Amino acid sequence: MRFTGNTDAKTDTKGRVFLPAAFRKVLQGSGEEGLILRRDVFQHCLVLYPESIWNRLIDDLTARTHPFDRKGRELLRRFVADAERIVPDGNGRLLLSRRYLLSAGITTDVRFIGMDDTIEIWSREEAEKLLEDNGELGDGLEAMINIAAGQPNASHEQ
Repeated sequence: MRFTGNTDAKTDTKGRVFLPAAFRKVLQGSGEEGLILRRDVFQHCLVLYPESIWNRLIDDLTARTHPFDRKGRELLRRFVADAERIVPDGNGRLLLSRRYLLSAGITTDVRFIGMDDTIEIWSREEAEKLLEDNGELGDGLEAMINIAAGQPNASHEQ
């Protein structure tokens, strides 16, 4: 299951927003109904996990956390406690709670961004800043590819 692209949408007064049709098709094609919503741990956005992806993530985190690892258990607890299961209604809308909207700085304009096996929900303004091409994308991808290939970054060797 892969989500790609980005789509703008608007929340209504109750915090409902239409999940983009392209993302709904991916979910339906894989038989997913439920989604898990939580704040991102690194960025100022929300993340939608298909339930199977969330369950795999939690299984992996749990397997890496010994029951008597106080710090690890606390981190796992905080990660899981900030999550909420949501299911799109019959019209494909998601109800985003006020606390999530506030935590991501979302008022009405949102941008959904496909991020591999998850979907990010951003305030449109923040997403536009994030997606501006200032030359860092090419440089960063070049460095990632060179590192993965075990090569030093050629552009910095001169």
